[in-house]
Amino acid sequence: MSETNPMNSDQPETGITPGGTTGAFRDVLSKDHARRGKPPLHFTDMTPEQRIDTAKELGLPKFRVKQLANHYYGHFDVNAAEFTDFPAAARADAASAFFPNLISEVTRQVADEGTTIKTLWRLFDGSLIESVLMRYPTRTTLCISSQVGCGMGCPFCATGKLGLTRNMSTGEILEQVRIAAKMMRDGVVAGGPGRLSNIVFMGMGEPMGNYKSVLSAVRQISAMPPEGFGISARNITVSTVGVVPGIKKLTAEGIPVRLAVSLHAPSDELRDELVPMNKRFNTTQVLDAAHDYWLASKRRVSIEYALMRGINDQAEHARLLAKRLNHYGDDWAHVNPIPLNPIEGSRWTASKPEDEKRFLDILHQAGITATLRDTRGQDIDGACGQLAAKGDQSGEATAA
Repeated sequence: MSETNPMNSDQPETGITPGGTTGAFRDVLSKDHARRGKPPLHFTDMTPEQRIDTAKELGLPKFRVKQLANHYYGHFDVNAAEFTDFPAAARADAASAFFPNLISEVTRQVADEGTTIKTLWRLFDGSLIESVLMRYPTRTTLCISSQVGCGMGCPFCATGKLGLTRNMSTGEILEQVRIAAKMMRDGVVAGGPGRLSNIVFMGMGEPMGNYKSVLSAVRQISAMPPEGFGISARNITVSTVGVVPGIKKLTAEGIPVRLAVSLHAPSDELRDELVPMNKRFNTTQVLDAAHDYWLASKRRVSIEYALMRGINDQAEHARLLAKRLNHYGDDWAHVNPIPLNPIEGSRWTASKPEDEKRFLDILHQAGITATLRDTRGQDIDGACGQLAAKGDQSGEATAA
């Protein structure tokens, strides 16, 4: 997959896959897409060799790098001024060289009696992204962003309406994880101190459009301290609208993350309207690639399906979806019908409860494992991209 716009190597990174600059599907780029500049290089963006070289430039021996890694991954700490095991004279330089400030909180919305916290972050260039921390009785999940905006152009999605500004760096992705892990440890989330256990790449952006940074983040999330945060790869979910080359690359990596495919429609005719990427990689190509992932990993694939009233939630849609999944002959998929969190003023709206129930019943009768997604944050701007969209429109973000 191309990591830069092949039309102009001076342009910022985008999610365009080979051939995606012409033909049936192209990234939907935001008005700010042409902005230049890359985020400051962070400790997590560096190779082990780069970290050692940077330390050497500061006059620090190699073992100091491991100390920094232990502070970052083991203690979720970047405040080098308080690193008592570090030479006092070198703390400020180490903080500047290794831990530049990549994300700053703009606003925070709290829901579900304090167990859901949605944060709007500002990046170094003024871009806005979101993450959502959700505490459940047996786990705590963080939904993170991997791109500023999204170029996939799905019409029912708030982030899709923003277009794609740029890819996020590994450091920008991982800072969302570090801060959330620290919030859990420090008891900021209702329920007292706890541990961040699950990561889902289901925030803003198409993770497969930023493959290199996302994969680096996955490796560092799942590695044990002091190489990473020690969150099991089996508790990490990478979502895609169906960028087939990315699914194939992820299959070859052999990392046991869960793959989630945002299908949203069982036929090409309907999916062409709901998911424009379908014009590049159709439902058969996407499902074949997803099934290959199951064969290689033996990890059941999540099929994400946002239920939209009168559009994709009728009995015939459920029956066709069951037929398409059962075509492969094994219990390889888990369907997550999702009650749509509608965008204000949009024609796309949530299904009727009786239609949701019928949809699930039809899947279950066909032998398909399916669970209606638990929707968090209903009393805040729950759909990803809504806070960032408000911030873009007003010049600053405000809590709803």
